[in-house]
Amino acid sequence: MLEYASWIGNEWVPSKRLMEVLNPYDGSVVGRVGIASAEDLDRAVQAAATAFESFRELPAYQRAEVLARAAQLIAEREEKLAQLLVREIAKPMRDARVEVRRAVNTFAVAAEEAKRIQGEMVPLDAVRGGEGRVAFTVREPLGVIGAITPFNFPLNLVAHKVAPALAAGNTVVLKPASKAPLIAFELAQILAEAGLPPGGLNVISGPGGELGDRLVEDPRVAMITFTGSAEVGKKIRERAGLKRVTLELGSNSAVVIEDVQDLDRVVERCVQGAYTFAGQVCISVQRIYVSERLYDPFLDRFKARVDALKTGDPAEEDTELSAMISPGESARVLEWIGEAQEGGARVETGGKMHGSIVLPTVLTSVQEEMKVCADEVFGPVAAVIPYCDFEEALAAVNRSRYGLQAGVFTQDLNKAFRALKTLKVGGVMINDIPSFRLDHMPYGGVKESGMGREGVPYAIQEMTELKLAVFNLEF
Repeated sequence: MLEYASWIGNEWVPSKRLMEVLNPYDGSVVGRVGIASAEDLDRAVQAAATAFESFRELPAYQRAEVLARAAQLIAEREEKLAQLLVREIAKPMRDARVEVRRAVNTFAVAAEEAKRIQGEMVPLDAVRGGEGRVAFTVREPLGVIGAITPFNFPLNLVAHKVAPALAAGNTVVLKPASKAPLIAFELAQILAEAGLPPGGLNVISGPGGELGDRLVEDPRVAMITFTGSAEVGKKIRERAGLKRVTLELGSNSAVVIEDVQDLDRVVERCVQGAYTFAGQVCISVQRIYVSERLYDPFLDRFKARVDALKTGDPAEEDTELSAMISPGESARVLEWIGEAQEGGARVETGGKMHGSIVLPTVLTSVQEEMKVCADEVFGPVAAVIPYCDFEEALAAVNRSRYGLQAGVFTQDLNKAFRALKTLKVGGVMINDIPSFRLDHMPYGGVKESGMGREGVPYAIQEMTELKLAVFNLEF
């Protein structure tokens, strides 16, 4: 049994109220965490604000050393952290290990990027009136970063906010998801062991409605970085005022399969993209548009591979899909599937529960207005949709309020560039699925998928202020 209190200034601050964290697969209690009070939040923000005054002056190489040491410690504790992910969110062991390794990469890249934060020379004499002057820019840390993270990648998505913030010289107040806070406290201890000064990272847990609004509105917080639903993201944007805000808000990501050389390989990638971690991924494959000439063979092979997925206990090494985060979310997904069926959709496989697991589901004959197409399912559901014209397929992808990433499979270079120009998304993956992400690439969306970019070097730009210096050499 794991128990944590608020982590403020590298110390545990006990809470009067506790909440249990349950294993989604079997309902067992994994741990208990303290529910932070308004006073705890105030103390955490003040600890971060106080620490910022000295941390911002820490030389870049020293910040880099802390981050590199954190990466090393995470790597050394891979198995322990992976097992915690398995128990806390029912992430299959093979995927849990991948997440831990990605967190290692995120901190390692941040350690390098901490040494590369730089400005540029501005040639003032490029225009009349700039003679006799030189100018350059510098990047400075913003201050206290308020980070609010989701349950689905509770280690690496925390790393994507904490690591670049620290690399840039900011301090952080983190509120992890209530359903998955345990591993964030483990990370806080790792950073303290790595040499992060007190107040550099402060972690509080509790309901978003009680703590999130206070964190967003606190005048001592310079920036909010949030990953979660579009509805919550909109409210944060409204409450943040003139604060810097980065929002990563999810999607209903689409794949267009126009022409391929190896259909089996495409099927395998689409299955991975749709059903990894039971589809609880912001860039999970949800809509699969397939050229009519490939539709029947693709659907047959896709269904066969989905039926072969190993479901069950996430602790078993060969499990590919396990329980969703909560019974409520499972019920919602089944309700959406049922609604689609009532509207004429066909369930090719899945569409029901097996124990605590929503079976991987394939839908056909769907309509765009159905929730399983128009909204973010965030569950193990994919719709396979035929098309006859490539341009219409691209238009169908764009007929969404979301725009995070999309994938296009084609051997035609002109069509690849046409897709790149046409698709209204933050990232286009040619000959791959939209679920592809590396931790140093720019990541973010348009429309209701958010604003700003993550990916360590790009997050650092979001988390720093550009300052201009001009020298008059003739004065």
